[in-house]
Amino acid sequence: MIKEMMVNFFHNYSTIIVFLHILSAIIWVGGMIAIRFAVHYAIQDIDEPKIKIGKTLDFLKRFFNIVIPAIIIIAMTAGIMAIGLGFKDTPLYPIVHLKDFIWVIMTIIFIIVYKKREKAELFFNENNFKEAKQTLQPIAKYLIPLNIVLGIFALYLGVTLRGF
Repeated sequence: MIKEMMVNFFHNYSTIIVFLHILSAIIWVGGMIAIRFAVHYAIQDIDEPKIKIGKTLDFLKRFFNIVIPAIIIIAMTAGIMAIGLGFKDTPLYPIVHLKDFIWVIMTIIFIIVYKKREKAELFFNENNFKEAKQTLQPIAKYLIPLNIVLGIFALYLGVTLRGF
């Protein structure tokens, strides 16, 4: 009964569901690309640690306000599409699981980034700019680049699924 309801819901609203899914992925992955390759390098020109770290914390906080709803929408629409498109018992079902697994890993990394930002803000508020900077460094060096790669791969898998 629930499966039939989900299939009907997807078929009635498939355009908006797919649109919201893709838009949310663009916001998340595109936002990370913009932050890592535009904002990050622009901030490097700031010499004053207090301003530099403060701006970084501010950009990340604003980014989170946009990305958290996008992550929720991705999860909701992914579930609806997986059921609505009837991938179960098809050769494409493992791709659906792989894509879902990637988004879960990305969400875990996002949570780590979120917590690191919070910790860095505590150091920042205590005027401990050295610790704040050290706490933020893995975000730009490893975590966001990893999520960008995973996100691009997930987008590719999504296009693969929609192409069949």
